[in-house]
Amino acid sequence: MAFLGFHIDDALAEKFAAIAANEGGKSALMRRLVEQAVGNGKSPTQATISTGASRKVPIRLSESDLHLLAAIAAQRGMNFTQWVASLVRARLGFPVQQTHDERQALRAVARELNRIGGNINQIAHAANLDRLIGRSVEIEADAIREASARIEGALDELRAALKRNANYWESR
Repeated sequence: MAFLGFHIDDALAEKFAAIAANEGGKSALMRRLVEQAVGNGKSPTQATISTGASRKVPIRLSESDLHLLAAIAAQRGMNFTQWVASLVRARLGFPVQQTHDERQALRAVARELNRIGGNINQIAHAANLDRLIGRSVEIEADAIREASARIEGALDELRAALKRNANYWESR
């Protein structure tokens, strides 16, 4: 997957972050903006990007429906409004809707992968220094195997979390 990055004014970045907070995050909103700019083959509803303040949409439900939806939302770690809004966004084709706990879990996986990346960089740096000063480079196979296993574990956790989330919203 290609990476696209650029620098913008701090004030503009802050405004964008505020809008993106309601759109699945900065990366998700940027991907949708790029897809919209170049065309992505999706239906017009899926390509639409909502921006601006959210609006209240009143709906009528029976008392039993309200209780059932509140229970389902609570199982998901959301309140009624969050769950209904997430369901609507998922049906409109917006990126996967995550609960606070899921976002925290994904951040933990990202932190672990960053730590592992730092360890690998330290190993590579030490090996390059040894090579530059003429010492033989001793690769610590155990350290590499351990890092590889940790990476695989973190990736498995990430894949499982994303799959659970996608399956949840697709089945609604």
